[in-house]
Amino acid sequence: MPAKPAPAQLRERAQAIFALLAARYPSPAPMLDFKDPWGLLVATALAAQCTDARVNKVTPVLFQRWPAIGDLAQADVQDIEAVVHSTGFYRNKAKNLKAAAQRIMTVYGGEVPRTMAELITLGGVARKTANIVLGSAFGINEGIAVDTHVTRLAFRLGLTESLDPKIIERDLIPLFDRSQWADINHYLVFFGREICDARRPKCDECPLNALCPRKGLK
Repeated sequence: MPAKPAPAQLRERAQAIFALLAARYPSPAPMLDFKDPWGLLVATALAAQCTDARVNKVTPVLFQRWPAIGDLAQADVQDIEAVVHSTGFYRNKAKNLKAAAQRIMTVYGGEVPRTMAELITLGGVARKTANIVLGSAFGINEGIAVDTHVTRLAFRLGLTESLDPKIIERDLIPLFDRSQWADINHYLVFFGREICDARRPKCDECPLNALCPRKGLK
């Protein structure tokens, strides 16, 4: 069995992976459409168990009906459900969006908060969503957002031994510079969709072949 890479070797490999993905994807950004932090928070919350393409069709309708945070805070939850129905888990999503809007209005003066501690007090917002909002809307790298793509690729690439998002984030943080934390999420998401598919990874054409131990793959 090959020796487990020492931390310095693992970081070196992680940085090589980052460089290759940065060259492949020169303009990292969320695939969700948004105009401001609230728009990204809503879109990210709706994207749970839903495609970005579907969310990008729903959010224009939602924001046309309730343009401001205060508007959604006062909306009837059943009306919100009707708009977000096609994104799945619509009852919880509608309830959480209304609760988040209400808390932003009553506690944070109508402005989306800019810290992890504050964001995760909002309805339906956990670390993944908070990291995405902080990194992509505010330019604040507080951590690394770990979704299904990041979970899968971090494990296959041997950057973590875990499939637990909290542990994965803890394992990835020392492998990348703080300035890279938002981008590595985007790169792994893009690459997961393009090459490292969950069921049919395109290993034969993968540019990371020389760096990938293909953990969990035959």
